[in-house]
Amino acid sequence: MSAIPAEQQPLAVAGVETARLEAFRTREAERFVAARPRCRTALAAGAAPWLDGVPMHWMRDWPSPFPLVVARAKGATLTDLDGNRLDDFCLGDTGSMFGHSPAPVARAMRRQATRGLTCMLPSEAALRVGALLRDRFGPFLWQVTLSASDANRHALRAARAVTGRRKTLVFNGCYHGALEEAMVELRDGRTAARRGLVGQGFDLTEGAVCVEFNDLAPVEAALSTGDVAAILTEPVMTNCCMVLPEPGFLEGLRRLADAHGALLIIDETHTQSSGPGGYARPHGLEADMLVIGKCVAGGVPTALWGMTEAVAARFRAYDAARPPGHSGMGTTLAGNPVQFACLEATLAEVATEEAFALMEAGAARLAEGLSRAIVAAVLPWHVVRVGARVEFICAPGPLRNGSEAAAAHRPAVEAAVHLGLLNRGCLIAPFHNMMLVSPATGRARVDRLIRAFGDVLDDLTSPRHG
Repeated sequence: MSAIPAEQQPLAVAGVETARLEAFRTREAERFVAARPRCRTALAAGAAPWLDGVPMHWMRDWPSPFPLVVARAKGATLTDLDGNRLDDFCLGDTGSMFGHSPAPVARAMRRQATRGLTCMLPSEAALRVGALLRDRFGPFLWQVTLSASDANRHALRAARAVTGRRKTLVFNGCYHGALEEAMVELRDGRTAARRGLVGQGFDLTEGAVCVEFNDLAPVEAALSTGDVAAILTEPVMTNCCMVLPEPGFLEGLRRLADAHGALLIIDETHTQSSGPGGYARPHGLEADMLVIGKCVAGGVPTALWGMTEAVAARFRAYDAARPPGHSGMGTTLAGNPVQFACLEATLAEVATEEAFALMEAGAARLAEGLSRAIVAAVLPWHVVRVGARVEFICAPGPLRNGSEAAAAHRPAVEAAVHLGLLNRGCLIAPFHNMMLVSPATGRARVDRLIRAFGDVLDDLTSPRHG
């Protein structure tokens, strides 16, 4: 906002006066810097070999003067180099949804490290994990990879193979990792490559069609062309301002996919927060293919994609006629024994019914407390929850689709709230106001976040802070 002339700036953003917002942000930035001299020094000393000073570019996207440098992450607590302890509600943005380094996962990793890290062959744990996956997510036939991006990519290859079709249908505002078929948006009613893509070398619209979530008519119109291999969707849109499915929408996707010969791929990477079986299974949604990732192995890079027996039969027939050569699916390190040791520990000992019950109760308490604080501050915001996942949205709701979600973003306000919470000992996800409650979080941490959120809103809205 500083680049906009003062006379052109709005008087208020999302119910917060612009002048008060800028003053708050300045105070909080100074407070952050003063509390983290070691982090700042370490970044300055080690930045030179890294492009943009960090190992991954999005580490610069946190709304703080500079990134935290982490000394330790354990359970639901993160400690930076300066010894500042934070209640962690970001949890590696879902990768550590069950807490950092759960004890069973850490033990499994240590045991496997003495037996070999990778070997391109199955381990006994891998053979046991298959049954655990079926018990948890349903009767799918699975393959493993390193990230949900790859799992979605491989699932789409299989879908195109068995249908003989080229296109993927995705929803405006969706996120399925670094997957090119999903890097499209609606622009003036037409599918277009998302703005901001780096080095895009071909026309993404040749392989993808984009429509709005919660609207079956454009889905049916897109499928009626006969060139869509699969619908790829999350059951809840999560990587924007969160959008819940309206009654009948997901069932409508199943019906339309069947009617037009397309497959339905459900990406549960984020909605695993809904419970032990994700969102689709308890809601009775029958997917042709399922993708899970991020937290499924307790934070070790792992994702899986599975298909029904019916799809698998079609894929086997296709594969039998395929000439020898690279399939374009899989990487050398995928399926390594460390993954399966940690998968088994997570599914059997960490991501239990009891753990999810704790997470659900904590998230419900958090959502209620954040909502009370918003009402007390008289702000036109709302809160959305899916299982252990909670988001505050700086606009009225509920939101219906990706366009409404994009319009609901208030980057300046969100950045200020994030920084204010961080300075009050609470870390939330940097990109979309997301908070996760882990089995290690506990009521005390939830209540501290509610108080911190209320304090930040009071600073931003109360006349005595003007």
